Amino acid sequence: MVLSSLGLPPDPDDHLDERAELLDATFREVTARVPDNTAVRFDEAGRLHLAALPAEAEPPSLENLRVLTNRMLPRVDLPEVLLEVFAWTGCAEAFTSITGGEARLADLHITIAALLVSESCNIGWTPVIKHGVPALTRDRLAHVDATYLRMDTLKAANAALIEHQAQIGLAKVWGGGHVASVDGMRFVVPVQTINARHNPHYWGQKRGATWLNMVNDQAAGLGGKVVAGTPRDSLHVLDVLYDRDGGQKPQMIVTDTASYSDIVFGLLTLAGFTYAPQLADLPDQKLWRIDTRADYGPFTTAARGRIDLDKVRRHWEDILRVTASIHTGAVRAHDVIRMLSRDGHPTPLGEAIAHYGRIEKTLHVLRMVDDTGYRRDIKAQANLQEGRLALARRIFHGQRGELRQRYYEGMEDPLTELPARRMAS
Repeated sequence: MVLSSLGLPPDPDDHLDERAELLDATFREVTARVPDNTAVRFDEAGRLHLAALPAEAEPPSLENLRVLTNRMLPRVDLPEVLLEVFAWTGCAEAFTSITGGEARLADLHITIAALLVSESCNIGWTPVIKHGVPALTRDRLAHVDATYLRMDTLKAANAALIEHQAQIGLAKVWGGGHVASVDGMRFVVPVQTINARHNPHYWGQKRGATWLNMVNDQAAGLGGKVVAGTPRDSLHVLDVLYDRDGGQKPQMIVTDTASYSDIVFGLLTLAGFTYAPQLADLPDQKLWRIDTRADYGPFTTAARGRIDLDKVRRHWEDILRVTASIHTGAVRAHDVIRMLSRDGHPTPLGEAIAHYGRIEKTLHVLRMVDDTGYRRDIKAQANLQEGRLALARRIFHGQRGELRQRYYEGMEDPLTELPARRMAS
C-alpha cells in the first residue's frame, strides 16, 4: 500500500525505462534551446556555467506600499503580539496539563505568553516576572513550565498556527504550501553537554549545535530538529520532512549545497518529493547520462558520468524496503543514510540509490539551465528561509544568542518556540 501510494512498482523495468526516456528527451530538448539561452556558457574544459539571475526591478508602487505598511505597523510589546495571536487562532488551547486534568488555570494564556517570550528570546524568567500579578509570579511560571510546556504541546500549538496561516488571503498569494526549504542555524553551546560538538570554523574553541528547520512558501515554520555540531544537513533533511508539526506535505524541497548528496537525491525522489538544492559549485557538478553514445551537443563533456541502471535493478527490492521503512517511520532516515555509507564510501545498496538519484539530479540541473522561472522560485524560497533565520537570530538574542541548556529537550523547546514567535511577528 505504501509503495503504491508513492508510485513505486515491484518490477523496476518499465519504471526505469520511463526515467531513462525522460532523461534522454530532456537532454535533447535543452540542448536544442542552448543557442538562444544567453545565461548558459561552456568553458574550454566543457564545464557548465550559468549566469546569475538579474535582479527584478521594483516598481515605485512597491516602494510606496512598503513605506505605508511600515508606517501602519504599531509599536507593541512582544507579549501583546502573542496574546493577539492566541485570540485569533486559539492555539493556546493546545497547551494541556501533563496530568490530563481538564480544569484550566486562570489567565493561563498570560503565563504561557510570558514563558514563550522568555524562552524564545533566551532571556530567562526574571524580565517577565511581575509581582502582584498572579499569572506572572515565579512559582506560577515554574508550575506552568513544568506542567504545560512540553514538546508535544508546542508542536500542537504550532500546528494550529500553520493551519490558521494557510487560510490567510495574503499567505495564499505567497504560495500554496507546496514548496518548502530546509536550512540550519548554528548556536554556540558553552556548557558541558554531549549534545554539542566542536567546529573551529563556526565556534573557534567552543562547542555548538545546529537547529535544522523547515519553512514553507506561506512563511509557516513546519518543524525543526536540533543536531549536535555541524553534520551535513543532508543526513537529517528527510527526518525534518517526516516530523513536521502540521500543514500539508510539501512537494518541492529547496536546500543549500550543504544539504546535497546523490543518495539524498535518490531517497527524496523515491519518497515522492521534488528535490531542488542550490548548487553553488555548478561548474564542478558532474551531469549523468545513461546512453554513453548519445550526442548531447555542448553537454557531452559535462555529462561525463554514467548511470548504471542494472545496479539499480539488482537492488530494487532492498531500495523499496528502505523507502517504505522511512516513509512509515519504522526507521529514521538519518540512521539509514549513515548505514548506506561507510567511511565516506557508499555501500552497494547506497550506490544503487545514488545512481537512481543521479537521474533526478541531472534533470534538476537541466531544468535550472532551461527554466528561469524555476530558478527564481528556488531563489525566492531560499531568501524566505534566510529572512526567517535572520529574524530568529534577532529574537533569540539573550545570553549572546548561545544555547545554555545541558539537555537535548532543553535545547529543543526554546528553538521549537521560535516558529510561533516568527509567525506572530
